[in-house]
Amino acid sequence: MLDIQKIRADFPILNQKVNGKPLVYFDNGATSQKPQVVIDAEVKYYQEINANIHRGVHTLSQLATDAYEVSRGKVKEHINAKHAHEVLFTSGTTHGINLVTNGFASILKPGDEVIVSSLEHHSNIVPWQMLCEKTGAVLKVIPINENGELILEEFDALLSEKTKVVTLNHISNALGIINPIKYIIDKAHSFGAAVLIDGAQAVPHLKPDVQELDCDFYAFSGHKMCGPTGTGILYGKEDWLNKLPPYQGGGEMIKEVTFEKTTYADLPHKFEAGTPNIAGGIVLGTAIDYLNNIGFENIQEYEHELLEYATKRLSEIEGLRIYGTGKNKASVVSFNIDGIHPYDIGSIIDKLGIAVRTGHHCAQPIMSFFCIPGTIRASFSFYNTKEEIDLMVDAVKKAQTMLS
Repeated sequence: MLDIQKIRADFPILNQKVNGKPLVYFDNGATSQKPQVVIDAEVKYYQEINANIHRGVHTLSQLATDAYEVSRGKVKEHINAKHAHEVLFTSGTTHGINLVTNGFASILKPGDEVIVSSLEHHSNIVPWQMLCEKTGAVLKVIPINENGELILEEFDALLSEKTKVVTLNHISNALGIINPIKYIIDKAHSFGAAVLIDGAQAVPHLKPDVQELDCDFYAFSGHKMCGPTGTGILYGKEDWLNKLPPYQGGGEMIKEVTFEKTTYADLPHKFEAGTPNIAGGIVLGTAIDYLNNIGFENIQEYEHELLEYATKRLSEIEGLRIYGTGKNKASVVSFNIDGIHPYDIGSIIDKLGIAVRTGHHCAQPIMSFFCIPGTIRASFSFYNTKEEIDLMVDAVKKAQTMLS
């Protein structure tokens, strides 16, 4: 059992008031709040060991390098990668996906096919569209049903010898649906296709085991799992990372440079050009430690309680519809109220201290499927409470009365 009040005390931002009301933060799907230990770790880096990494023989550079590589090792253990050099530091999920699509520009040929799902965030649609436009490859889309679940029979029918890449999210950011990625990975591999998983929404709630999943790439962001903004990870199988060309040129990613020829550094440095977000990379390791100390089984169990409670309470509101009603869900509830624009609800409940996300959530194809402009999205974390859900429900009811 989690001691929620003790956990909440770790997050200083939760103690404040917004518009004169206690803050209720239900926008965790966009970014999570940071515990004091993470904030302190970033301050400690700049106060004590701030220096560039990998390139200096002086003490601070060596200390910073050691801390950075220790963090890489923590990520490797956390996701169960086979090698630490399969773990690349990025600025976030979007960076990781673009790194992969850039590499496939030299692999795909006209007529090759890339499969994405209808549940994707724009960051896992647009880069693939750009890649297809550049290479002449064809983008195919896995449709969804009214519950927001992928239609697997349609996915099976899309697969062929032309399929070179399959990419989808682990958990939908707009609906909270947890996708059957193991089935999809195995099916894709049976046709020789590579698979990239967008894990941005998954890593706050569960520990992905990339070897068990057997995915070729897995991308996620630090800021959604209690870490700093501007941090992320791209896991890639060693064979694939060796096959792909560098994403950027510059310092750190080279072995030898002459005006006639440049040779590239070994993994992971081949893909880590320039000075990275050193503090962020180190502190991401601190955030992972924090979450593992709480325990992901505990997190999942408690967040599922919050999801069930919120679903029950919101369903009591007349005229409210929840989108994404599949059985396998993370702690996200996306909803609308008949006749009221989601932005109007969100604006009013903000005045009551309730922070939710409104709009299309960078997932416009999902909104088009349901023929709506957007939704109100409440996304919960392990530091939220049922009492906060009650406050949100009361606030939504007040907003509904005011706008009806």
